[in-house]
Amino acid sequence: MKIIFAGTPDFAARALEALLAAGHEVVLVLTQPDRPAGRGMVLQASAVKNVAVAHGIPVFQPERLKDPATHEPIRAACTDGGAELMVVAAYGLILPQAVLDLPRRGCINIHASLLPRWRGAAPIHRAIEAGDAQTGITIMKMEAGLDTGPILLAEAIAIEEQDTTGSLHDRLARQGGRLVVDALAGFDQLVAVAQPEAGVTYASKIDKAEARLDWNQPATVLARRVRAFNPFPGALVMLAGEPVKAWRGDVVAGSGRPGQVLAADASGIVVVCGEAALRLTELQKPGGRRVTSADFLHGTALRPD
Repeated sequence: MKIIFAGTPDFAARALEALLAAGHEVVLVLTQPDRPAGRGMVLQASAVKNVAVAHGIPVFQPERLKDPATHEPIRAACTDGGAELMVVAAYGLILPQAVLDLPRRGCINIHASLLPRWRGAAPIHRAIEAGDAQTGITIMKMEAGLDTGPILLAEAIAIEEQDTTGSLHDRLARQGGRLVVDALAGFDQLVAVAQPEAGVTYASKIDKAEARLDWNQPATVLARRVRAFNPFPGALVMLAGEPVKAWRGDVVAGSGRPGQVLAADASGIVVVCGEAALRLTELQKPGGRRVTSADFLHGTALRPD
């Protein structure tokens, strides 16, 4: 099939690679404009752009798509290039109805949740943070609403006990690539099923202000937040009077004053929570690298309260 692909991060790049490997012809790629990143704030291309350039695919990087004039490259890809379908994955721009109507077979989206649960920007983070037992990939037919379109294909996977957003993202990215290839292979046989009205939740974008852990909350809640915020933005705690990122932690028995340090040794730093305690086993000082609790304590005077 001749298609247009719209996406930006690594999650989308894996799907683009899968479509190309399956033999589909991508006549145009839409992706976010290059953004400054890293310590030097150097302009960097998106993961999707890198894949497109490597395969010699034309790339279109509009800041927004509200102006009808910006639709012309997409229209040309459909009329002159023969694209009959647009595949979208984590693009980051809202597609207006005028754009959705351009491909003759419509637009489909690869979404990293089992819709209608976790519509929106951060479905992987929110599923882990909420303690969901499973998530998955939904392939849906796009419409103007936020992830409201009818479902074409869906497949669940379990969220493992130690999954972080990073590890779950990688599994879902592979699953999304495989499932969209399956969807296109049997596209004419797919039946669009309206999303149920019950069970709708929204996965709001992650704000860095959410990163700070509140020791008054239960340890089970904080452990999930540590996993959900790994690798971004990183859970933030105060230890020995300085802000420290906590990358791994697990729930252990313990009681006392919330925030009280019960133990600090090679096996972990145990901090009392509103219920039970959290043992931190991987941490990072400002400007430093991720280290085990044993290495962290070599340069930090932290003692049980």
